[in-house]
Amino acid sequence: MIAAALAYLAWSVSSLHVDPQRLLAGFGRALNILERMVPPDFSRWELLLKGMEESLQMAFAATLAGVVLSVPLGIAAARNLAPRPVYLAARGFIVAGRTFHEVIIAIFFVKLFGFGPIAGLLTLAFSSTIFLGKMLAEDIENVRAGPIEAVRATGAGFGQVVVYAVVPQVLTRSVGTAIYRLDANLRHSTVVGIVGAGGIGQTLSASFSRYDYDFSAAILLGIIALVALGEWFSDRVRRKLR
Repeated sequence: MIAAALAYLAWSVSSLHVDPQRLLAGFGRALNILERMVPPDFSRWELLLKGMEESLQMAFAATLAGVVLSVPLGIAAARNLAPRPVYLAARGFIVAGRTFHEVIIAIFFVKLFGFGPIAGLLTLAFSSTIFLGKMLAEDIENVRAGPIEAVRATGAGFGQVVVYAVVPQVLTRSVGTAIYRLDANLRHSTVVGIVGAGGIGQTLSASFSRYDYDFSAAILLGIIALVALGEWFSDRVRRKLR
């Protein structure tokens, strides 16, 4: 198996037609770009802050929308709660949604709604719904059956079973997952903008297109600060939940 894997790796590399001269030329261009990035240009800080604020708004709004929409999706995709036809339909939707990367979804929404944060918001909301719905469905399927059977034995309806038997078992983990998704959306909001879906990523893409590398360096430092802030916030919240 190891020999076969090495042979396949060698064949794959050879089939890519890697040009060493082109590769070396790329390293030379990289050094030139890095030289032009120093020092970073923060003179257009208003444009930088506007892009970062847009990314934050997209991330928070998309996470909130994803949390709300993932609840019915997660319940429908849980084998131990939903009827089989509903379960299969919900699982099929989740599988189809997870097939596409955020950038591909962003391109689709940009084509539908044009450039700007609306496309980015819809992209992140859709991805968040799929992710949180899948995680919630798996958490529901792993709950203890005893409380569910006890609540059903009292004659409770479906909604009461969910509220009193399922929610207490999955709430803490679901909140932690939502916080993790918020952190991920902060990072994704900087990526989807590269294809025109708003946020600081769109500002970064425009600066590279204009060969404005010193401003690009300032934007990259802003993105690092934004992601670090999101990481600190999510880690702090998760510690509180424990």
